[in-house]
Amino acid sequence: MRVATWNVNSVTVRMGKMTDWLPEAAPDVICLQELKATPEQFPEQAFKDLGYESAINADGRWNGVGILSRVGISDVVTGLAGEPAYDGIVEHRAIGATCGPVRLWSVYVPNGREPGHPHYAYKLEWLAALKATVAAELRADQPYAVLGDFNVAPTDSDVWDVKAFRGSTHVTAAERQALADIRGLGLDDVIPRGMKYDTNFTYWDYRAGNFHKNLGMRIDLVYGNAPFSAAVTDAYVDREARKGSLKDGKGPSDHAPLVVDLTL
Repeated sequence: MRVATWNVNSVTVRMGKMTDWLPEAAPDVICLQELKATPEQFPEQAFKDLGYESAINADGRWNGVGILSRVGISDVVTGLAGEPAYDGIVEHRAIGATCGPVRLWSVYVPNGREPGHPHYAYKLEWLAALKATVAAELRADQPYAVLGDFNVAPTDSDVWDVKAFRGSTHVTAAERQALADIRGLGLDDVIPRGMKYDTNFTYWDYRAGNFHKNLGMRIDLVYGNAPFSAAVTDAYVDREARKGSLKDGKGPSDHAPLVVDLTL
């Protein structure tokens, strides 16, 4: 079974890229983040034509998450237990579903903007709600994973230069502790193997040629329980999907897909 996660940075803008990538990479399930589409705008039929059922949690704002599956989708849950609001709005950042033998969550963790900002406090509250949701769902006998854009680099080695992030989000002790608390429930960080570089970055800013210089971060993560992690046979970041021009109609997201192969 092949499972992937990809922050597509607008599903409608990225459809040309996705319709090329999905048949080539052939994931059985893919978790999507940052859809930036309303339910009406979401290209459900196009994905169905490629063999995928879909479930989404989206409203057209700067968020939105989804799961595409060609092995079935059931027991869909949108949102987290006790999910906090920001400026009075509960954002569309999480969706869970059972796909074949695995239970998966696609999550798009708030950015946090900067330490001390209300959005940073919201980010920590959101991660606490994610922990509570995972704790309530975990079962010892079912492969289970939380996948997505966590907007946190777990360690200093997960950013190109930690000194460049001093005073910024994504690397603070509180954010990293929130991730550690989630892992502490019994989840493992499924770390992709190195390919072109020893680093396994998943995100590179569009500016200043950061992708070509490999000035990136590993913030797209797969956290799996013991049955899931024990079944992993390979994991990699598909850097090829990050290549291309933003002007050709098949421009890349600023994130690359993270792909995990399982034997179940």
